[in-house]
Amino acid sequence: MSALPKIGIVGTGRMGANIARRLKDVGYTIAALYDVNRSSCEETARDTGGEITDSLPRVTELSDVIITVVSDDAAMYQIFSGAGALLDGAKGRIFVNCATVTPSVHVDIERVAEAAGAQSLEACMASSIPQARNGTLYLMVGGKREAFERVRPMLEKMSASLKYIGEAGRAAQVKALVNMVMNINTAGLAEGLGLGNALGLDLDMLREVFSQTGANSRVLETDGLDMQNRDHDCYFSAEHAAKDSGIALSLAEDEDLRLPLAQATFEQFELMKRLGLGGLDKSGVSELTFPNRHAQHLTART
Repeated sequence: MSALPKIGIVGTGRMGANIARRLKDVGYTIAALYDVNRSSCEETARDTGGEITDSLPRVTELSDVIITVVSDDAAMYQIFSGAGALLDGAKGRIFVNCATVTPSVHVDIERVAEAAGAQSLEACMASSIPQARNGTLYLMVGGKREAFERVRPMLEKMSASLKYIGEAGRAAQVKALVNMVMNINTAGLAEGLGLGNALGLDLDMLREVFSQTGANSRVLETDGLDMQNRDHDCYFSAEHAAKDSGIALSLAEDEDLRLPLAQATFEQFELMKRLGLGGLDKSGVSELTFPNRHAQHLTART
């Protein structure tokens, strides 16, 4: 593309909205905004411009590249399936799908997009809201190499690190493994800090020791102090963590593998949901491991 493509955004939650703001800042025209929550579109549009629409085909009509950031497999199939979906009039368009969904969903979306004369990529994000806003995401991309090269300049403006993984579904597999290991680390750190707290140890000291030993992790850097302070502003919810661990477990089942740690972590985040804690940041697993009012629920499970 010689001129910068016009961008449509489907899903203007915190990640989608901040991707839109970033692309607007670096010179892209945000042509269309769509979300089932219209107020989130209105808030985003104040910063980015763009037509707010309740019509998915209208997003496609106005845009050259459509970035989708939706919640789960069902939402992905809904926006791409049937009449009144994104693929109406989609010839020549390219869809960049950023949600964490089952890898086979990306394979299906690529197939139906190509049948409509369009192209599709998965651009899996291993970062959070500030990185989306600042253009410093870690992006893992899957799909046809030609489609990747077509939007590479845009993806470079969104990311600090950009890695092409391979064919459709492959980047989503890697993302599932990233989130699985991250979730295990999160639960392990919360339990370590929880035990340290129960023993009466100074948690500032404990985190410093962790950081200089084999207990160090990226999760310690990003979530450790929040766990200690019970500060659970929600950047990545326990509900989403459970979904992502579930995707990895499904992949393992397909390969006839047992992953006990991933299974236990999945169950822990599912428990948070049942206790009404699903809106907490994933670091809120410390609410289950530090001595607190939910201890009886853990006792009941053991």
